[in-house]
Amino acid sequence: MSIKHDIGTVTQATTDSAPTAVHRQDDLRAIATTSSNGQHVHTTGHYHPRRPLWLRALNLGGHVLQRLGMPLGRFNADQLLEAACQHTGLSDFGTIPFRESLQLLLQSCEHEARLNVLGRLAVGQDTLRLLINRLHLEDDWKRFPGIAEQDIVRPLFIAGLPRTGTSLLHGLLAQDPANRTPLSWEVMYPSPPPEQATYASDPRIAKAERRMQWIHWLAPDFKHIHEVSARLPQECVAITSHVFRSPQFATTFRVPMYEAWIDHADLQPAYHFHRRFLQHLQWRCPGAQWVLKSPAHLSGLDALLETYPDAGIIQTHRDPLTAIPSLASLRTVLQGAFSDHVYPLHIGLETTRHWAQVLEHAIQFRHRHPAAHGRFCDVHYQALTRDPIGTVQRIYTSFGRSLSQEAEACMRRYLAQHPQHRYGAHRYTLAQFGLDPAEETRRYSAYRDYFGIPSEGHTPAATPPR
Repeated sequence: MSIKHDIGTVTQATTDSAPTAVHRQDDLRAIATTSSNGQHVHTTGHYHPRRPLWLRALNLGGHVLQRLGMPLGRFNADQLLEAACQHTGLSDFGTIPFRESLQLLLQSCEHEARLNVLGRLAVGQDTLRLLINRLHLEDDWKRFPGIAEQDIVRPLFIAGLPRTGTSLLHGLLAQDPANRTPLSWEVMYPSPPPEQATYASDPRIAKAERRMQWIHWLAPDFKHIHEVSARLPQECVAITSHVFRSPQFATTFRVPMYEAWIDHADLQPAYHFHRRFLQHLQWRCPGAQWVLKSPAHLSGLDALLETYPDAGIIQTHRDPLTAIPSLASLRTVLQGAFSDHVYPLHIGLETTRHWAQVLEHAIQFRHRHPAAHGRFCDVHYQALTRDPIGTVQRIYTSFGRSLSQEAEACMRRYLAQHPQHRYGAHRYTLAQFGLDPAEETRRYSAYRDYFGIPSEGHTPAATPPR
């Protein structure tokens, strides 16, 4: 696919209640900015993150230029595509569509995210990196046809409400030598395909580590919430970001129009690309079974099982009244690195509305597909944290596997090396994000009843493992 001919696709809803045609942009904006009772959301309270002096000076300089009538330049998809081509000397982005979603993301960043100077730099540079990756990947796939011949057999997907132990479980399962997980460095810089002989010493590891450490400079509080490292397993949203159909952008930037579009978009192109990406990583560095993770998979169960018919799904659960404010806190900290206009009350409402809808869709999927119940293994947060090894054994049994002594020993070492709160705990409340316990209890009553999730109370809590 050349740049000129990539015009994107009209995407339709994949749920029973969604519209049958793509939303116009003004409709999306209305969906994104109205509350459940139809009233426009007006929030108060302003998040003031801790920032190093150099960063405050950089952003202040940008504000001064804008006040003087000197704009910083608008996001331009065609210019970014051209820059990627010039950087690589390549021009084929492949046939998997991405132009429509890229355009909408950039428009939402331009008009809604209220980015500071650093935020604009981050959007531009990360978008360029993803486009460069697309060009290199397509070139690799043409030069090495054996990549497309790779079989992805019985992958396991960890999905669940964020902040319910999904990262803990992913990290544990990654310790089994029989499992293959996508590590952050190879997702960030996938080309050329990683090789088994140099997998632990690839120079891209250090390159990715340097880039990932910037988050600690930009958002010092983030390390209390979620651990990042080039050698840790990466979420699938970082893979599907290459087709710009990923909720990762809505976590990092306030892009409600884009997020509303994603909620009703056709996710099949994202999963098509996801499978090709796994084939790419597996070609010279195989593993017996892929173990993958993203809470966002709950929104794409139909597309996931269409793409991976033999997949198993591990769904994690925890009281949403504890998980939702923790997730809202994570979004606040991330968005606060890239915008000077971050309002926790707005983030709280957007977060709880979105995930209540996602969980309802996940329940509807199980009702619609009773034959698929055997594909699921439900894991409760309390059981996982109380007995992580026993929980892993139960998961393996559920999917016809056994836990080897070697794998168990590796997992126990991992638990000892990654204790919870090793960077310090952070605290959060529902009230901090304008959420009423009684209203949130009603909002999630069907989900809690369906899966038998007990209440954890509504007092300030230390952040759960993600």
